[in-house]
Amino acid sequence: MTQTRTTTRLDAPSGAGRRAWPLTAAAAGLCGVVATLVLDGRSAVGDDVSLAPQLFESLDPTVYRASMVVGYLAVVLLLVTAAHWRRHVEHRVPGSTAAHLVPLGLLASAAGLTYGYGWKGALGDYMPGGPEHGMYDDQGLYVYYLLNDFGAYIGWLGVVVSAGAVAWMAFRERTVSRWIGVVSVLPVLQTTLMVAGMGVPGVPALLGPLWLLVVGLGLSLGRSTVVR
Repeated sequence: MTQTRTTTRLDAPSGAGRRAWPLTAAAAGLCGVVATLVLDGRSAVGDDVSLAPQLFESLDPTVYRASMVVGYLAVVLLLVTAAHWRRHVEHRVPGSTAAHLVPLGLLASAAGLTYGYGWKGALGDYMPGGPEHGMYDDQGLYVYYLLNDFGAYIGWLGVVVSAGAVAWMAFRERTVSRWIGVVSVLPVLQTTLMVAGMGVPGVPALLGPLWLLVVGLGLSLGRSTVVR
């Protein structure tokens, strides 16, 4: 009796599939813009803030809880984007350190932002009007308020590191479109100059999520080598 051995081969992703995956990065960036900047929630940004009951009465708990929901979605999408990058990009440029750095930056941001957006949701629960109001006094709420000063902003530093790696891939390795490299330099310069010059820790969020949105669309619709 002759037995025929059948070997099953997993087909490589189609071209359409390879071009669609960067849209998860764009979605993560959009969620980041909404959760961090649009749903910031603070009514006294830029003003002197002191411990007073009126501070919490001026805040909307719904905004903080909505920021947590959208922010957690951004975290999930960052993780999905990192997985997509490792699957679709790293095998194309195995000798590129920058290419391996990109998903590490996304993972770092996902970890940090989990806490940042979690603190926003907690403040939304504990402040006046929230479902768990009364569990903390004003001093406890003030601690949560201060954590949220930059909590959802600092975590975007990992994405800025990823932007620097993509810029290196564009200018040094020529595996990413040049215009994407130009866009990728902007959050790196902005963060470096403002952190070094002003000492402000939350500046990565000013351009980090927007960079993800633009570059995700650019990789999906453009002609970069790593996504062909």
